[in-house]
Amino acid sequence: MPSDRYPGLAAVLDAIRREDGVTQPILVERVGLGRSVVAQRVAELEEAGLVVSRGLGPSTGGRAPRRLGLRADAGRVLGADIATNEVVVAVADLAGDLQATRQEEIDVTDGPDIVIGIVERMARAIVEETGTGGELWAIGLGMPGPVAYDGGAAATMPTMPEWSRHPTVQRMASAFGAPAWMDDRVNLSALGERRVNPLAAASRNLVYMGGGYGIGAAVVVGGQLHRGAHGLAGAIDHMPVPGVEGVVCGCGNLGCLEAVAGGAALARDGRRLAESGESPVLAEVLTRTGRIRPGDVTAAAGRGDPAARALLHRAAVVLGASLATLVNVFDPDLVVIGGGIARARAHVLAAIREEIYRRAMPAATRDLRIEPSAVDQEVAGVTGAVEFALARLFEPGNLPSVLDARLRARPEAAPGEGAGLTA
Repeated sequence: MPSDRYPGLAAVLDAIRREDGVTQPILVERVGLGRSVVAQRVAELEEAGLVVSRGLGPSTGGRAPRRLGLRADAGRVLGADIATNEVVVAVADLAGDLQATRQEEIDVTDGPDIVIGIVERMARAIVEETGTGGELWAIGLGMPGPVAYDGGAAATMPTMPEWSRHPTVQRMASAFGAPAWMDDRVNLSALGERRVNPLAAASRNLVYMGGGYGIGAAVVVGGQLHRGAHGLAGAIDHMPVPGVEGVVCGCGNLGCLEAVAGGAALARDGRRLAESGESPVLAEVLTRTGRIRPGDVTAAAGRGDPAARALLHRAAVVLGASLATLVNVFDPDLVVIGGGIARARAHVLAAIREEIYRRAMPAATRDLRIEPSAVDQEVAGVTGAVEFALARLFEPGNLPSVLDARLRARPEAAPGEGAGLTA
Protein backbone atom coordinates (compact mmCIF):
# COMPACT_ATOMS: atom_id res chain seq x y z
CA MET A 1 0.00 0.00 0.00
CA PRO A 2 1.56 3.35 -1.05
CA SER A 3 2.56 5.48 1.91
CA ASP A 4 0.87 8.53 0.39
CA ARG A 5 -2.51 6.85 -0.04
CA TYR A 6 -4.29 8.40 2.94
CA PRO A 7 -2.70 11.85 2.61
CA GLY A 8 -3.77 11.75 -1.03
CA LEU A 9 -7.28 10.66 -0.12
CA ALA A 10 -7.50 13.39 2.50
CA ALA A 11 -6.27 16.04 0.05
CA VAL A 12 -8.78 14.99 -2.63
CA LEU A 13 -11.65 14.83 -0.13
CA ASP A 14 -10.73 18.22 1.31
CA ALA A 15 -10.70 19.81 -2.15
CA ILE A 16 -14.11 18.32 -2.94
CA ARG A 17 -15.47 19.50 0.42
CA ARG A 18 -14.30 23.04 -0.29
CA GLU A 19 -15.63 23.27 -3.85
CA ASP A 20 -18.81 21.37 -4.56
CA GLY A 21 -18.97 20.41 -8.24
CA VAL A 22 -15.21 20.45 -8.79
CA THR A 23 -14.04 18.39 -11.78
CA GLN A 24 -11.32 15.77 -11.76
CA PRO A 25 -8.92 17.79 -13.99
CA ILE A 26 -9.18 20.69 -11.54
CA LEU A 27 -8.53 18.29 -8.66
CA VAL A 28 -5.27 17.27 -10.33
CA GLU A 29 -4.19 20.93 -10.28
CA ARG A 30 -5.39 21.53 -6.72
CA VAL A 31 -3.85 18.54 -4.93
CA GLY A 32 -0.67 18.13 -6.98
CA LEU A 33 -1.15 14.43 -7.75
CA GLY A 34 -1.11 12.66 -11.11
CA ARG A 35 -4.30 12.05 -13.07
CA SER A 36 -4.30 8.30 -12.49
CA VAL A 37 -3.69 8.72 -8.75
CA VAL A 38 -6.50 11.27 -8.43
CA ALA A 39 -8.81 8.94 -10.38
CA GLN A 40 -7.97 6.10 -7.97
CA ARG A 41 -8.58 8.26 -4.91
CA VAL A 42 -11.90 9.55 -6.27
CA ALA A 43 -12.98 5.96 -6.99
CA GLU A 44 -12.17 4.93 -3.40
CA LEU A 45 -14.14 7.85 -1.98
CA GLU A 46 -17.08 7.02 -4.26
CA GLU A 47 -16.96 3.38 -3.21
CA ALA A 48 -17.11 4.48 0.43
CA GLY A 49 -20.16 6.64 -0.33
CA LEU A 50 -18.44 9.90 0.60
CA VAL A 51 -18.30 11.40 -2.89
CA VAL A 52 -21.00 11.46 -5.59
CA SER A 53 -21.26 12.68 -9.16
CA ARG A 54 -22.92 16.06 -9.80
CA GLY A 55 -23.29 15.68 -13.57
CA LEU A 56 -20.89 16.80 -16.28
CA GLY A 57 -18.70 19.86 -16.44
CA PRO A 58 -17.68 21.82 -19.55
CA SER A 59 -15.61 19.98 -22.15
CA THR A 60 -12.22 21.34 -23.18
CA GLY A 61 -12.11 19.32 -26.38
CA GLY A 62 -12.44 15.75 -25.17
CA ARG A 63 -14.99 13.92 -23.07
CA ALA A 64 -16.79 16.21 -20.61
CA PRO A 65 -15.45 15.72 -17.05
CA ARG A 66 -17.70 14.75 -14.18
CA ARG A 67 -18.48 17.24 -11.42
CA LEU A 68 -17.87 15.77 -7.97
CA GLY A 69 -19.42 16.60 -4.64
CA LEU A 70 -19.44 15.48 -1.04
CA ARG A 71 -22.34 13.27 -0.02
CA ALA A 72 -23.34 15.50 2.85
CA ASP A 73 -26.19 13.28 4.07
CA ALA A 74 -23.94 10.26 4.64
CA GLY A 75 -23.48 11.18 8.30
CA ARG A 76 -23.91 13.82 10.99
CA VAL A 77 -21.61 15.77 13.28
CA LEU A 78 -22.36 17.19 16.72
CA GLY A 79 -21.01 20.57 17.80
CA ALA A 80 -21.12 22.22 21.22
CA ASP A 81 -20.06 25.78 22.00
CA ILE A 82 -19.58 26.20 25.76
CA ALA A 83 -19.37 29.84 26.83
CA THR A 84 -19.17 31.16 30.37
CA ASN A 85 -22.90 31.85 30.48
CA GLU A 86 -24.50 29.67 27.82
CA VAL A 87 -24.21 26.51 25.72
CA VAL A 88 -25.19 26.14 22.08
CA VAL A 89 -25.46 22.61 20.68
CA ALA A 90 -26.03 21.74 17.02
CA VAL A 91 -26.22 18.81 14.64
CA ALA A 92 -24.82 19.32 11.15
CA ASP A 93 -24.36 17.28 7.99
CA LEU A 94 -20.95 16.39 6.55
CA ALA A 95 -20.88 19.66 4.61
CA GLY A 96 -21.04 21.52 7.93
CA ASP A 97 -24.54 22.88 7.37
CA LEU A 98 -26.42 23.12 10.67
CA GLN A 99 -29.57 20.98 10.78
CA ALA A 100 -30.82 21.98 14.23
CA THR A 101 -29.58 24.01 17.21
CA ARG A 102 -30.40 24.35 20.90
CA GLN A 103 -29.33 27.02 23.38
CA GLU A 104 -29.42 27.09 27.17
CA GLU A 105 -28.07 29.41 29.84
CA ILE A 106 -25.42 28.00 32.19
CA ASP A 107 -22.82 29.18 34.69
CA VAL A 108 -19.49 27.62 33.77
CA THR A 109 -18.25 28.11 37.34
CA ASP A 110 -20.73 25.40 38.41
CA GLY A 111 -18.02 23.00 37.27
CA PRO A 112 -17.52 20.44 34.51
CA ASP A 113 -19.70 17.68 35.96
CA ILE A 114 -22.77 19.90 35.94
CA VAL A 115 -22.01 21.75 32.70
CA ILE A 116 -21.04 18.69 30.66
CA GLY A 117 -24.11 16.95 32.07
CA ILE A 118 -26.20 19.77 30.57
CA VAL A 119 -24.33 19.43 27.26
CA GLU A 120 -24.99 15.68 27.22
CA ARG A 121 -28.70 16.22 27.90
CA MET A 122 -29.00 18.84 25.18
CA ALA A 123 -27.04 16.69 22.75
CA ARG A 124 -29.21 13.64 23.34
CA ALA A 125 -32.33 15.74 22.80
CA ILE A 126 -31.09 17.20 19.53
CA VAL A 127 -29.82 13.83 18.30
CA GLU A 128 -33.28 12.38 18.96
CA GLU A 129 -34.99 15.40 17.40
CA THR A 130 -33.01 15.05 14.16
CA GLY A 131 -33.06 11.25 14.05
CA THR A 132 -29.26 11.22 13.96
CA GLY A 133 -28.73 8.13 16.11
CA GLY A 134 -26.05 5.85 14.62
CA GLU A 135 -25.23 8.43 11.94
CA LEU A 136 -23.17 10.52 14.38
CA TRP A 137 -19.58 10.49 13.14
CA ALA A 138 -17.76 13.07 15.25
CA ILE A 139 -18.05 15.69 18.01
CA GLY A 140 -16.46 19.14 18.19
CA LEU A 141 -16.33 21.01 21.51
CA GLY A 142 -15.57 24.69 22.12
CA MET A 143 -14.32 25.73 25.57
CA PRO A 144 -14.44 29.21 27.18
CA GLY A 145 -10.67 29.38 27.59
CA PRO A 146 -7.35 28.01 26.35
CA VAL A 147 -7.10 24.31 25.55
CA ALA A 148 -3.99 22.14 25.70
CA TYR A 149 -4.56 21.18 22.09
CA ASP A 150 -2.39 18.07 21.83
CA GLY A 151 -3.61 16.66 25.13
CA GLY A 152 -7.24 17.59 24.59
CA ALA A 153 -7.61 19.05 28.07
CA ALA A 154 -8.59 22.56 29.04
CA ALA A 155 -5.60 24.55 30.19
CA THR A 156 -5.56 25.54 33.83
CA MET A 157 -7.72 28.63 34.25
CA PRO A 158 -7.58 30.43 37.61
CA THR A 159 -11.34 30.92 37.79
CA MET A 160 -12.15 27.25 37.05
CA PRO A 161 -9.14 24.99 37.65
CA GLU A 162 -11.28 21.84 37.93
CA TRP A 163 -11.83 21.91 34.16
CA SER A 164 -8.18 21.04 33.52
CA ARG A 165 -8.65 17.73 35.37
CA HIS A 166 -11.97 16.76 33.84
CA PRO A 167 -11.96 14.11 31.05
CA THR A 168 -14.36 16.13 28.89
CA VAL A 169 -13.31 14.67 25.55
CA GLN A 170 -13.34 11.08 26.76
CA ARG A 171 -16.70 11.56 28.48
CA MET A 172 -18.41 12.92 25.37
CA ALA A 173 -16.83 10.31 23.11
CA SER A 174 -17.98 7.52 25.41
CA ALA A 175 -21.49 8.95 25.79
CA PHE A 176 -22.13 9.17 22.04
CA GLY A 177 -19.87 6.51 20.53
CA ALA A 178 -18.03 8.98 18.29
CA PRO A 179 -14.57 10.57 18.37
CA ALA A 180 -14.49 13.97 20.06
CA TRP A 181 -12.08 16.90 19.82
CA MET A 182 -11.88 20.13 21.81
CA ASP A 183 -10.44 23.61 21.29
CA ASP A 184 -10.74 27.19 22.53
CA ARG A 185 -14.15 28.50 21.42
CA VAL A 186 -12.59 31.68 20.01
CA ASN A 187 -10.41 29.54 17.73
CA LEU A 188 -13.53 27.72 16.64
CA SER A 189 -15.41 30.97 16.04
CA ALA A 190 -12.57 31.96 13.72
CA LEU A 191 -13.02 28.67 11.86
CA GLY A 192 -16.74 29.38 11.60
CA GLU A 193 -15.92 32.83 10.22
CA ARG A 194 -13.62 31.35 7.59
CA ARG A 195 -16.29 28.87 6.56
CA VAL A 196 -19.10 31.43 6.16
CA ASN A 197 -17.31 34.70 5.32
CA PRO A 198 -15.60 34.71 1.87
CA LEU A 199 -13.37 37.60 2.94
CA ALA A 200 -12.08 35.62 5.92
CA ALA A 201 -11.78 32.43 3.86
CA ALA A 202 -9.54 34.24 1.37
CA SER A 203 -7.32 35.72 4.09
CA ARG A 204 -4.04 33.93 4.69
CA ASN A 205 -3.15 35.98 7.77
CA LEU A 206 -6.02 36.94 10.02
CA VAL A 207 -6.67 38.08 13.59
CA TYR A 208 -10.13 37.31 14.97
CA MET A 209 -11.24 38.89 18.23
CA GLY A 210 -14.21 37.31 19.96
CA GLY A 211 -15.52 35.83 23.15
CA GLY A 212 -18.56 36.39 25.32
CA TYR A 213 -18.26 37.53 28.92
CA GLY A 214 -14.51 37.18 28.43
CA ILE A 215 -12.23 38.22 25.57
CA GLY A 216 -10.02 36.14 23.31
CA ALA A 217 -8.30 36.26 19.98
CA ALA A 218 -7.54 33.68 17.33
CA VAL A 219 -4.63 34.01 14.93
CA VAL A 220 -4.48 32.53 11.44
CA VAL A 221 -0.99 32.37 9.91
CA GLY A 222 -0.47 31.09 6.38
CA GLY A 223 -4.08 29.97 6.19
CA GLN A 224 -3.86 27.80 9.33
CA LEU A 225 -4.84 28.43 12.93
CA HIS A 226 -1.75 29.28 14.94
CA ARG A 227 -2.12 27.71 18.39
CA GLY A 228 1.43 28.10 19.67
CA ALA A 229 3.41 25.60 21.73
CA HIS A 230 0.68 25.08 24.36
CA GLY A 231 -2.53 26.18 22.65
CA LEU A 232 -2.32 29.66 24.17
CA ALA A 233 -1.67 31.79 21.06
CA GLY A 234 -4.07 34.73 20.99
CA ALA A 235 -4.87 34.56 24.71
CA ILE A 236 -5.10 38.32 25.10
CA ASP A 237 -7.66 38.27 27.90
CA HIS A 238 -5.06 38.70 30.62
CA MET A 239 -2.85 41.26 28.89
CA PRO A 240 -2.30 44.21 31.26
CA VAL A 241 -4.03 47.48 30.37
CA PRO A 242 -1.97 50.54 31.35
CA GLY A 243 -3.61 52.99 33.71
CA VAL A 244 -6.26 50.68 35.21
CA GLU A 245 -4.19 48.70 37.71
CA GLY A 246 -6.92 49.04 40.34
CA VAL A 247 -9.35 46.77 38.51
CA VAL A 248 -9.15 43.23 39.92
CA CYS A 249 -9.42 40.36 37.45
CA GLY A 250 -10.81 36.91 38.23
CA CYS A 251 -7.32 35.52 37.66
CA GLY A 252 -6.08 37.47 40.68
CA ASN A 253 -4.04 40.02 38.75
CA LEU A 254 -4.85 43.70 38.32
CA GLY A 255 -5.81 45.56 35.17
CA CYS A 256 -6.28 42.61 32.78
CA LEU A 257 -7.97 43.32 29.45
CA GLU A 258 -10.88 41.00 30.26
CA ALA A 259 -11.48 42.75 33.58
CA VAL A 260 -11.52 46.15 31.88
CA ALA A 261 -13.30 45.60 28.56
CA GLY A 262 -14.83 42.10 28.53
CA GLY A 263 -18.52 41.33 28.60
CA ALA A 264 -18.51 40.79 32.34
CA ALA A 265 -16.79 44.16 32.75
CA LEU A 266 -19.48 45.85 30.64
CA ALA A 267 -22.18 44.23 32.78
CA ARG A 268 -20.39 45.29 35.99
CA ASP A 269 -19.85 48.89 34.87
CA GLY A 270 -23.32 49.05 33.36
CA ARG A 271 -24.80 48.07 36.70
CA ARG A 272 -22.79 50.82 38.36
CA LEU A 273 -24.24 53.33 35.89
CA ALA A 274 -27.73 52.05 36.65
CA GLU A 275 -27.33 52.16 40.42
CA SER A 276 -25.79 55.65 40.37
CA GLY A 277 -28.54 56.99 38.11
CA GLU A 278 -26.03 58.06 35.44
CA SER A 279 -27.91 55.88 32.96
CA PRO A 280 -31.69 56.15 33.27
CA VAL A 281 -32.15 53.49 30.60
CA LEU A 282 -30.01 50.95 32.44
CA ALA A 283 -31.63 51.92 35.75
CA GLU A 284 -35.00 50.97 34.25
CA VAL A 285 -33.60 47.63 33.04
CA LEU A 286 -32.11 46.88 36.46
CA THR A 287 -35.42 47.68 38.18
CA ARG A 288 -37.34 45.49 35.76
CA THR A 289 -35.01 42.47 35.51
CA GLY A 290 -32.73 42.69 38.54
CA ARG A 291 -29.58 42.44 36.43
CA ILE A 292 -27.55 44.12 33.71
CA ARG A 293 -26.12 42.11 30.82
CA PRO A 294 -23.65 43.28 28.15
CA GLY A 295 -26.48 43.32 25.62
CA ASP A 296 -28.39 45.72 27.83
CA VAL A 297 -25.53 48.21 27.58
CA THR A 298 -25.58 47.91 23.79
CA ALA A 299 -29.36 48.34 23.71
CA ALA A 300 -29.14 51.41 25.95
CA ALA A 301 -26.51 52.92 23.65
CA GLY A 302 -28.84 52.25 20.73
CA ARG A 303 -31.51 54.25 22.52
CA GLY A 304 -29.15 57.21 22.73
CA ASP A 305 -28.09 56.80 26.37
CA PRO A 306 -24.90 58.93 26.71
CA ALA A 307 -23.45 56.98 29.64
CA ALA A 308 -23.86 53.62 27.87
CA ARG A 309 -22.31 55.04 24.71
CA ALA A 310 -19.35 56.40 26.68
CA LEU A 311 -18.86 53.02 28.36
CA LEU A 312 -18.80 51.20 25.00
CA HIS A 313 -16.41 53.79 23.57
CA ARG A 314 -13.96 53.30 26.44
CA ALA A 315 -14.07 49.54 25.94
CA ALA A 316 -13.52 49.97 22.20
CA VAL A 317 -10.43 52.13 22.75
CA VAL A 318 -8.90 49.53 25.08
CA LEU A 319 -9.71 46.67 22.70
CA GLY A 320 -8.29 48.59 19.74
CA ALA A 321 -5.02 49.19 21.58
CA SER A 322 -4.69 45.47 22.38
CA LEU A 323 -5.49 44.50 18.80
CA ALA A 324 -2.85 46.96 17.58
CA THR A 325 -0.28 44.91 19.47
CA LEU A 326 -1.40 41.75 17.65
CA VAL A 327 -1.32 43.59 14.33
CA ASN A 328 2.28 44.63 14.99
CA VAL A 329 3.27 41.09 16.00
CA PHE A 330 1.44 39.02 13.34
CA ASP A 331 1.05 41.50 10.46
CA PRO A 332 -2.39 40.27 9.31
CA ASP A 333 -4.26 41.40 6.20
CA LEU A 334 -7.61 41.18 7.99
CA VAL A 335 -8.91 41.80 11.52
CA VAL A 336 -12.41 40.48 12.27
CA ILE A 337 -14.38 41.75 15.26
CA GLY A 338 -16.65 38.97 16.49
CA GLY A 339 -18.14 37.76 19.75
CA GLY A 340 -20.43 39.86 21.90
CA ILE A 341 -18.69 43.11 20.94
CA ALA A 342 -19.75 42.55 17.31
CA ARG A 343 -23.36 43.12 18.35
CA ALA A 344 -22.34 46.65 19.37
CA ARG A 345 -20.55 47.33 16.09
CA ALA A 346 -22.43 50.57 15.46
CA HIS A 347 -20.95 52.01 18.67
CA VAL A 348 -17.47 50.44 18.77
CA LEU A 349 -16.15 49.62 15.32
CA ALA A 350 -15.03 53.14 14.38
CA ALA A 351 -13.18 53.58 17.70
CA ILE A 352 -11.49 50.16 17.39
CA ARG A 353 -10.35 50.99 13.85
CA GLU A 354 -9.08 54.42 14.87
CA GLU A 355 -7.06 52.99 17.77
CA ILE A 356 -5.51 50.25 15.62
CA TYR A 357 -4.52 52.69 12.89
CA ARG A 358 -3.15 55.11 15.50
CA ARG A 359 -1.06 52.59 17.43
CA ALA A 360 0.02 49.95 14.90
CA MET A 361 2.94 50.46 12.56
CA PRO A 362 1.93 52.28 9.34
CA ALA A 363 3.43 49.53 7.20
CA ALA A 364 1.22 46.96 8.95
CA THR A 365 -1.98 48.96 8.41
CA ARG A 366 -1.35 50.15 4.86
CA ASP A 367 -3.77 47.62 3.33
CA LEU A 368 -5.23 46.15 6.53
CA ARG A 369 -8.98 45.58 6.59
CA ILE A 370 -10.85 45.73 9.92
CA GLU A 371 -14.34 44.29 9.58
CA PRO A 372 -17.20 43.08 11.80
CA SER A 373 -18.00 39.39 11.77
CA ALA A 374 -20.26 38.21 8.95
CA VAL A 375 -21.58 35.30 11.05
CA ASP A 376 -24.60 35.23 13.34
CA GLN A 377 -22.86 35.35 16.73
CA GLU A 378 -25.40 32.96 18.23
CA VAL A 379 -24.03 30.13 16.07
CA ALA A 380 -20.50 31.29 15.19
CA GLY A 381 -18.85 29.07 17.79
CA VAL A 382 -20.91 25.97 17.09
CA THR A 383 -20.44 26.42 13.33
CA GLY A 384 -16.71 26.40 13.97
CA ALA A 385 -16.98 23.42 16.32
CA VAL A 386 -18.61 21.42 13.53
CA GLU A 387 -15.99 22.54 10.99
CA PHE A 388 -13.24 21.63 13.45
CA ALA A 389 -14.66 18.14 14.01
CA LEU A 390 -14.97 17.54 10.26
CA ALA A 391 -11.40 18.67 9.62
CA ARG A 392 -10.09 16.32 12.31
CA LEU A 393 -12.33 13.47 11.18
CA PHE A 394 -11.02 13.62 7.61
CA GLU A 395 -7.32 13.98 8.52
CA PRO A 396 -5.04 11.25 7.07
CA GLY A 397 -4.63 9.64 10.49
CA ASN A 398 -8.38 9.32 11.08
CA LEU A 399 -9.57 8.73 7.51
CA PRO A 400 -8.87 4.95 7.55
CA SER A 401 -11.46 4.47 10.32
CA VAL A 402 -13.97 6.55 8.34
CA LEU A 403 -13.47 4.53 5.16
CA ASP A 404 -13.52 1.20 6.97
CA ALA A 405 -16.77 2.13 8.68
CA ARG A 406 -18.33 3.22 5.39
CA LEU A 407 -17.30 0.03 3.58
CA ARG A 408 -18.70 -2.08 6.42
CA ALA A 409 -21.95 -0.13 6.10
CA ARG A 410 -22.51 -1.00 2.42
CA PRO A 411 -25.74 -2.91 1.71
CA GLU A 412 -23.78 -6.07 0.84
CA ALA A 413 -22.03 -6.02 4.23
CA ALA A 414 -22.75 -9.00 6.45
CA PRO A 415 -25.63 -8.59 8.93
CA GLY A 416 -24.53 -7.28 12.27
CA GLU A 417 -21.43 -5.50 11.04
CA GLY A 418 -21.14 -2.02 12.61
CA ALA A 419 -21.54 1.16 10.61
CA GLY A 420 -20.59 3.74 13.21
CA LEU A 421 -17.29 5.22 14.26
CA THR A 422 -15.87 4.73 17.70
CA ALA A 423 -13.83 7.09 19.80
